Amino acid sequence: MSNYAVHKLENTFTIYQLTEADTRSSVSICPERGAIAIQLALGGKELFYLDQATFIDPEANIRGGNPILFPICGQLTDGQYEWEGQTYAMKNHGVARTNPWEVVSTSTDSAASLTVLLRSDAATLVSYPFEFELEFTYILQGGKLRLEQKYRNLSGKPMPVYAGFHPYFATSNKELVYETDATAYLDYNDMEVKKIGHAIDLSGKVESLTLLDARKPEIAFSIAEDTRVKLSYSDVFKYVVLWSVEGKPFVCVEPWMAKTHELNHKEELPLIEAGTTLEAWMEIASE
Repeated sequence: MSNYAVHKLENTFTIYQLTEADTRSSVSICPERGAIAIQLALGGKELFYLDQATFIDPEANIRGGNPILFPICGQLTDGQYEWEGQTYAMKNHGVARTNPWEVVSTSTDSAASLTVLLRSDAATLVSYPFEFELEFTYILQGGKLRLEQKYRNLSGKPMPVYAGFHPYFATSNKELVYETDATAYLDYNDMEVKKIGHAIDLSGKVESLTLLDARKPEIAFSIAEDTRVKLSYSDVFKYVVLWSVEGKPFVCVEPWMAKTHELNHKEELPLIEAGTTLEAWMEIASE
């Protein structure tokens, strides 16, 4: 029997489950619901939180798993922005997490992998006036999950993109020590910049925190006594956002390319030149 497998399952929606037998690892992806990974186990340990009710409701934003954020992370002022003299409305975190993606291919050759594709259409052009193509590949190998990304600008003009991810890690502990070289964070609850101490406590926080000055593109933290998670990613992800909800057993640790409202502020707005592709990656490991 092969060490790697790709299973096609039905659970309200079609789910693709990638498995690696010798490391007791698996990841489950739902292309119809924004190509979100709704489940991740590495080394036999389940890492993600998922609110099942929000997953099965096609009109709900999914609380859990690892939503894909594109072309923006976070919010816009009054839910809108101005570009080249026109005003556009866009929902929080953009258009990719609410649209169905196309399955391009699967493989079990040297890893379990799934490649999915999202193209701009008439609906996305209403809120984001750029033609694009996203090609993401989930790769489960060596007890790690790697997510390779290609952001293609098919427009004839530079395309603003600050993409990211919103992984929900299952833990009831809101006060975690984060292994990062960042020394400060912006607390959106009071808009103050604060120094990072031994631990960061998200208890009672309604809004998120954004780590500001990290140089190494990685962060690690323990969600249980025997479970340490490490995120590594391309250096295009300049920020990590921390967020949780009181009374819910999760903490979100989110690599972003820019801070919230950046399409309004336009102070450090990443652009993909016409006809070019931005390639990036993110990896989740556990021990």
